[in-house]
Amino acid sequence: MAEKDLKALFLHQLKDTYYAENAIVKALPKLAAAAQAEELRGAFAVHLEETKNHVKRLDQIFQHLGEQPQGVECKAILGIIAEGDEVAEEFQDGEALDAGLIAAAQAVEHYEITRYGTMLAWAKQLGLPEVEGLLAETLAEEESTDELLSELAEDAINPQAA
Repeated sequence: MAEKDLKALFLHQLKDTYYAENAIVKALPKLAAAAQAEELRGAFAVHLEETKNHVKRLDQIFQHLGEQPQGVECKAILGIIAEGDEVAEEFQDGEALDAGLIAAAQAVEHYEITRYGTMLAWAKQLGLPEVEGLLAETLAEEESTDELLSELAEDAINPQAA
């Protein structure tokens, strides 16, 4: 019978997050291509590069744990990405498109913030200081991206959509 302790749960969530980050790497270029505002396209492009680094950090965490990097299907992120695709299609060329894209991107960010925050707490509990540092760095970037998207929405995109 497989272990069902906190370390096993941490590893499962790590695999889930690895799958999610790789799915986001594939989804971000579509969001950027759909965006109308140059600032939003730029924000998506910057976050794409950050997300590629998140995958590299997850690779390091797997290595630190003595595990092969591998994902398990993350139905949550697939659903969030599908909703974003739906908004992009339904509001294509509309005034509210970019507002919808930001909302979709922030749904992704909030999911990631939850995942990284949880894994950080578990890494602390499991006594994995090297892993803590990697997770904390990614969590800070996810929070920063969420903040940037909020500012972009509130200062420019939402007023234009209204």
